[in-house]
Amino acid sequence: MSHNTFNTFTDLNTLGEFGLIDALTKDHPSVKNTTLKSVGDDAAIIKNEGEVTVVSTDMLVEGIHFDLMYTPLKHLGYKSVVVNLSDIFAMNAEPSQITVSIAVSSKYSLEAIEELYDGIYTACKMYKVDLVGGDTTSSPKGLIISVTAIGQASAEDIVYRNGAKKGDIICVTGDLGASYLGLQILEREKQVYLAHPGVQPELEKNQYLIERQLKPEAQAGAIAYFRKNKVRPTAMIDISDGLASEVLHICKQSGTGAFIEEGKVPIHPDTERTAIEFKLDPITCALHGGEDYELLFTIDEKDLDKIRFMPEVYIIGEITDAADGVKLHTTGGNVHDITAQGWNHFTE
Repeated sequence: MSHNTFNTFTDLNTLGEFGLIDALTKDHPSVKNTTLKSVGDDAAIIKNEGEVTVVSTDMLVEGIHFDLMYTPLKHLGYKSVVVNLSDIFAMNAEPSQITVSIAVSSKYSLEAIEELYDGIYTACKMYKVDLVGGDTTSSPKGLIISVTAIGQASAEDIVYRNGAKKGDIICVTGDLGASYLGLQILEREKQVYLAHPGVQPELEKNQYLIERQLKPEAQAGAIAYFRKNKVRPTAMIDISDGLASEVLHICKQSGTGAFIEEGKVPIHPDTERTAIEFKLDPITCALHGGEDYELLFTIDEKDLDKIRFMPEVYIIGEITDAADGVKLHTTGGNVHDITAQGWNHFTE
C-alpha cells in the first residue's frame, strides 16, 4: 500500500469494537436466502432445509503465513477467504456464509483494515457468499486473521477423503507448483530490496506465478461441473500442502496405494522455467510446493468419459492396492516412493 505522506489515518482506538464492525460491514446486503440474520445481533442465523452443513476454519498469522512486505492487504483479505472456500468445495459442497475474526495491533489504521476487508468482500462477491459475523480484538503484535466458511450439500453429495478404491482414476483440476515458485520470487525480490532499497522489483515476467501465490482461486467451476454432469468423485481433497501430501492423505484414509505418472502432472511453462532458474526440479515443486488450491479427486472408471470433457482437468494416475504403496512413475521409467515433504507450520 502506498499512500501520500500527507494522508491522515484513523486510529482504531478512536472507533471502539462496534464502531469498527459498523465501518467494515455497512453497505453489504446478504445475497444468500439461507442467511436469515447477518451481522448486527448476538449471533447469525442460517437456514437449513434437508441438507448437511459443512464448516471449515483457517487461521493466518503475520510472519508465518504471510509477509506484508510483498502481500497487499486487499490480496490478503481475498486469499484468506478463498483458502477456506476451497475446503468447502473439497467436500463437494457449496459455500454460503463466512465469519471473519481479526486480531490487530495498533500499527494498523482503519484505512489499512478497510483495505483488508475490501479484499474479503471482493471474494464474497466473486463466490456469492455472505459475511455474517466474526470478532475484532487487539493483538500485541501484527495481524491475525481467522476465517470460518460454512456451506451446504445434500448428505449423498458429500465427498470425503476416504472413498477411493482400487482402479479409480486420479485427477487434478489445474497446474501445480506455481504458487510455491511465486513465493520464491517474492522472497528473492524482498532480499534484493532489503539490500538495495532503491531497486525496483522485477515482477512482470513472473506475473502468473505471483498471482497464483497472492491471489489464488477456489475451484467453484469443478463442483458446478460435477453437479451438472451427475458425477460424484469417490474421494477429494484440496491441494494446500502439495500434491504428494494430499495423495498420501487420500490413500491413508481410503486404505489404498496409488501411482502418479510424472509426465501427466500439469506444470505451467512459467513454473518449469522458474524452477530451473532457482535450480529446483519442477516435479518436486509440483509435488511438495503447496498453496495451489486445486482439487485432487478420484473417480470411478465408469465416469471417465464424463470427466474427459471437464475443462482444465488432468488425469494423473490411478488408485492401487495398499500393498503397492504410493509411487511416482518417472518419465525416465523409474519408480519412486512418494513421501510428504510439504509445509510444516511448526518448524522454523
